[in-house]
Amino acid sequence: MTVSHPVKREVTDYLELTGNTQAVNSVQLVARVPGYLEKVFFRDGQMVNNGQPLFQIQRNTYEASLRQAEGQVMALRSQLEYAEGQLIRYSNLLPHKAATQTDVDNWRYQRDSARANLKAAEANRDLARLNLGYTLVSAPFSGRIDRRQQDPGNLVGSETNNSVLAQLIQINPIYVYFTVSDLDLARLLKSNSLPGVAKTEKRPVFIALAQEEGYSHKGYVDFAATSLTPTTGTLLLRGVFRNPSGRILPGLYAKVRLPLERRVALLIPDTAVRSDQQGSYVLTVNGKNTVERRAVKVGHQEDSLRVIEQGLDGNEWVIVKGQLKAPSGSRVTPVREDAEPASTPSRTTAEPKVKP
Repeated sequence: MTVSHPVKREVTDYLELTGNTQAVNSVQLVARVPGYLEKVFFRDGQMVNNGQPLFQIQRNTYEASLRQAEGQVMALRSQLEYAEGQLIRYSNLLPHKAATQTDVDNWRYQRDSARANLKAAEANRDLARLNLGYTLVSAPFSGRIDRRQQDPGNLVGSETNNSVLAQLIQINPIYVYFTVSDLDLARLLKSNSLPGVAKTEKRPVFIALAQEEGYSHKGYVDFAATSLTPTTGTLLLRGVFRNPSGRILPGLYAKVRLPLERRVALLIPDTAVRSDQQGSYVLTVNGKNTVERRAVKVGHQEDSLRVIEQGLDGNEWVIVKGQLKAPSGSRVTPVREDAEPASTPSRTTAEPKVKP
């Protein structure tokens, strides 16, 4: 069998939480004007780009309304120009007593009335142009579009139940919402690293989805609620994660790992840790080459090593191979690996890979 001393090095503590994924943006595409749906420019479920045309509602009625409104503007502009000319003409005749003050006042009224009518006609023209633009429904942002709710040929926009055309969601990036308790919040605030806290930096956060090993998705915390939920005593947090492949869908359950402070800890190979009904334990070899059972409290796993929170002081010879051949109380002849007692910490230069 093989024995080795625990190693001492810096590790990162983590909060183990659960959360759910949610789209960054989600919108129901609706028909803002009534009409018959003429064309659909996408396949159900495909990715679309910002500004990409998606639906075409019949245009001819709204094109005619726009032309009618533009003609009304032209007619009223001519009336205004005529009234302004007449007002100038009669105002010039008034000093020569070739026109009366009543004539001048009448044309001033005609000019003001024509000006007001022109403004109303211009507003109607702008509204007609706006309604014509509404006949083309485009994507307000890049994302994935759901199946269409209306088929070409159907009348849309005339009632509430036929106004919704499809739903569009933005999933790159994607949000993960999770909560922390008031006790865990105190640990977070100790490191001054929540969004909205002065001098804070982006705190990394890791997630793992169902059937995934390790926390391979890395993001950062970008939002913290302004107060705790009174009924649960928890604070809502949000992480942002890149999702270029679109594999992370809204509504998924996610395991969340939130890094806390770094500290020095003892670690042994994860294979050296055993467990029974009494809890976790390791087998050690004392100075008389006798096997002893040592109860331990374990922490998270980093690479192939397991953090030992309690039960070892770093000077023990821990059996790392051949435990089945060494029951507690037996005498053995161990093979010692080249290792010194964990008296001085070794520093890691990169964030270790961690497992639950």
